Amino acid sequence: MKSITVENLLGNHKSYTQVTGDEEALKRVIQTGEINRPGFELAGFFKHSDFRRIIVFGDKEMAFIAEMSEERQKEIFPCLINEEVPCIVICKGHECPKVLKDVANERNFPIFQTELITGAVSSELMNTLEEKLAKDTLMHGVFLNIHGKGVIIKGDSGIGKSEIALELVKRGHLLVADDAVELYRVGQKIVGKAPAVLANLLEIRGIGVIDVSKMFGISAILDKNDVDLIIQLERWVPSREYTRVGVEENDISEDVLGIKIPKIVVPVSSGRSMSVIIEAAVMNMRLRDVGIDSSKEFVERILKNIDHNKQES
Repeated sequence: MKSITVENLLGNHKSYTQVTGDEEALKRVIQTGEINRPGFELAGFFKHSDFRRIIVFGDKEMAFIAEMSEERQKEIFPCLINEEVPCIVICKGHECPKVLKDVANERNFPIFQTELITGAVSSELMNTLEEKLAKDTLMHGVFLNIHGKGVIIKGDSGIGKSEIALELVKRGHLLVADDAVELYRVGQKIVGKAPAVLANLLEIRGIGVIDVSKMFGISAILDKNDVDLIIQLERWVPSREYTRVGVEENDISEDVLGIKIPKIVVPVSSGRSMSVIIEAAVMNMRLRDVGIDSSKEFVERILKNIDHNKQES
């Protein structure tokens, strides 16, 4: 199971101030992307509580705590601050209650304060944790944003993926990753990014490594993008039948971390402008997204023509 530490999540975050615990406390592990608004727990009901979650205190929790006697706080807070709970975040500038602070310091437990509203804190924590704890994998290929779609171009080594990517960047599209793409699942989407060591770089055989952000400007790159389409390049085999009409292979897909990503197989041969072909494939996909399928329209046109000829004969 993937995990991160409290330090990696909040340790250097400017919006959160640590009020209890030392550096050792920040080594506590977070294994779930869910958070806990501890209404029942503050009332003393701990059955079914998931202590792996970050605890968030907002206005309601702080108002409830203000109504608790000091003796009751001393009963409840030690149950909240245990070995499983990663940390507590107190929102909207509320001060940490003295009893809670004393228990946290005694157990070297991290509590953070923030001026942010509770809803913003909850959303930010869950979104960040979902990304950092997501299932991931590595795919070899080039990843670009083409006409607003995230496209991974795959193929054998030396087939020209990076050269095609360079041409596409020159044509105004955005590079996300070259050679290796880190993929992770967020909900029902697959998101891709470049490994840190390869960010912004493109390797061109015979030239070497170029920094796309410096050569074409920072607007030519993206840190990450959703994956919408996989294009598989393969060397042209004269004896193989390739789709010409486009209705035969509409349902090809590739499973990535449990999500099926549409896939197109494109043959590569001399004289074919691959960058233009890939642009056309992406635009065709966008048309299908809005209900326009050129392949089906072509087949329907042929069938109508056949029926018309039959009627005339």
